[in-house]
Amino acid sequence: MKTLLTAVAASAALLAAASAPAQERLLIGSTSSSSSHYGYFVAVNQIINSELEGVSSSVAETGATVDNLRRLSRDQMDMGLVTTNTGYHAYAGQGDFEERPVDTRLLWVYTVAPQNVVMREDAGVESMQELDGVRLNPGITGSATESTTEAVMKTLGITPDYVRGSTTDVVDSIKDGRIAGYVKSGVGNRLDGSTMDIATFTPINVLSLTDEQADTLRSEMPDIAVVDIPEGAADGIPAFTTWAFGVAVHAHPDMDEETAYQIVKAVMENPEPQANAFSAIKDADMAQMTLDVGTVPLHAGAARYFEEQGMEIPDALQPAE
Repeated sequence: MKTLLTAVAASAALLAAASAPAQERLLIGSTSSSSSHYGYFVAVNQIINSELEGVSSSVAETGATVDNLRRLSRDQMDMGLVTTNTGYHAYAGQGDFEERPVDTRLLWVYTVAPQNVVMREDAGVESMQELDGVRLNPGITGSATESTTEAVMKTLGITPDYVRGSTTDVVDSIKDGRIAGYVKSGVGNRLDGSTMDIATFTPINVLSLTDEQADTLRSEMPDIAVVDIPEGAADGIPAFTTWAFGVAVHAHPDMDEETAYQIVKAVMENPEPQANAFSAIKDADMAQMTLDVGTVPLHAGAARYFEEQGMEIPDALQPAE
């Protein structure tokens, strides 16, 4: 009798396991773990895991936008950080993606990222034009910052001596004087955490575009914005002008519509954990920012959420067939 009961219990357990819904697992691509943006994706990951039933997610440290796009194209991740300018180039098959376009769908935009040219003060570089021949990291390898910096410098006729590397390696190299500076995404109107780390013991300055350089970028690089950063990006940093782009979350086009809808809904309706992890989110209207700054079609699930809020989807962001 005991053996019979044990067999019945085991059969019931197997039946229950078989009938239980499968857990959908998502991998989220982010950026270097030393970046403030990495902390943002950790917060998003926590929201997904706490708010969505039947879905579990995890965050992968990556080389940021270009690396994430490559992984999305290879079905190695489900969603991740993609900047609006490079995301558009990939979707449209332009520039580096001319031979291999990458089809992704926009979920949301969470911030506009100024690209700050940060230099050791003792490097003696006080203008963009003086960067000719100067050892400069254009952004972490594989990132949109890197590719955009190179395009900006080429457009302005400036030829730095580029030094490649991860954020951690570059920060250490700036601290010990092996390189003069780097280009790093800001956090809203504030400098990035890695820049503040450098500034703790190494005096820095941030270079500004001249009016002429700003006008050149506006006319020749319409995929980026030119922004004025007010005084106070960090202690002692005066106002400056630089280039910028939106930072978004893109998904693989095969992501289930309901999953995308629930993710966007959870993110839009739980701003506090995101603001705690990434201060630029505080008081930001991410839904409107998405419709204003996005450059590729929305995922159908994301579009459904925004439409439910009474928002009008621009033609360029309408979900693709």
